[in-house]
Amino acid sequence: MRIGIVNDLALAREVLRRVVLSVPEYSVAWTADDGDAAVAKAAAEPPDVILMDLIMPRLNGTEATRQIMQKAPCPILVVTASVATNYALACRAMGAGALDAVDTPTLGPSGTVQNAEKLIARLAQLETALAGLSGSSVIAVLKPNNTPADLPPLVVLGASTGGPEALTHVLSVFPADFPAAVLIAQHIGADFAPGLVQQLATWCRLPVRAAKEGDAPAAGTVHVAVTNDHLELGADRLLHYTPNPRSSPYRPSVDVLFTSAAAHSARLGVAALLTGMGRDGAEGLFRLRGAGWHTIAQDEATSVVKDGMPKAAVTRGAAVEVLPLQHIGDSVVAKILALKKR
Repeated sequence: MRIGIVNDLALAREVLRRVVLSVPEYSVAWTADDGDAAVAKAAAEPPDVILMDLIMPRLNGTEATRQIMQKAPCPILVVTASVATNYALACRAMGAGALDAVDTPTLGPSGTVQNAEKLIARLAQLETALAGLSGSSVIAVLKPNNTPADLPPLVVLGASTGGPEALTHVLSVFPADFPAAVLIAQHIGADFAPGLVQQLATWCRLPVRAAKEGDAPAAGTVHVAVTNDHLELGADRLLHYTPNPRSSPYRPSVDVLFTSAAAHSARLGVAALLTGMGRDGAEGLFRLRGAGWHTIAQDEATSVVKDGMPKAAVTRGAAVEVLPLQHIGDSVVAKILALKKR
């Protein structure tokens, strides 16, 4: 896997170079000391992954990410001195198309690299995902449950690259008396997921909660997957985390959430597949449409990744509607209110 490194500090670039080269299958495609250089190099010599700093002179990491995703899209992982300290900036970068954020490894007193484990783990996860981009998603095989409905109407949302910003747009439309329970699977690392919950809560009239094992989906509440396992609706109508399928590179998997909702919710609901790289969610959305749900895919024009998850769903015939981002929230609300009147 060829990796581009972007950081304005020479020492940080060297540390990242050592981390990349510590894995035999990885190589450094190029390095850049600011965002402008990164945009140019990404277009001229596209790497498999870019490690993007946030705070740089001239063009910062967020704007560099936005331009790269427009001109030469590729997976971008934010690597910053402290994700906790730079949380707001990291959120903006993820809204612009970055996949996740990790702390920059450091050099110890002896000159050895320290705290590289999370970065290496994220790169391994990305490598697996890249290998599966052109293939079909692996989803859980669930048997339909035909017991009486004991759930509120459900809205299930799935997203990846650019998802935090897209989810904010959709959730901001939902009224305070929204009668559905909202379940969200966003590809994001577990250590960064609590920040996503806080971000969404800032813009949403509904309470936004980290989904916990055994939670019951509650009307007027947003439940967000927050672990590296997959969130699913169980046959007992409660939320559960599962490591299976272990082969899925997308964590938490949108397909797993969508497929479980198709199998175990006796009520009809609404599903929306938002911007993201890859194919996760397309098969699950197809199953929901087959179960009678109203299914929505974000259009290419407003997606951060044009040839990504929503397009795969459209190609699969999974979407009843294909809408620009600014209209998805209104459509979800209208469909849920119509279902409540039945």
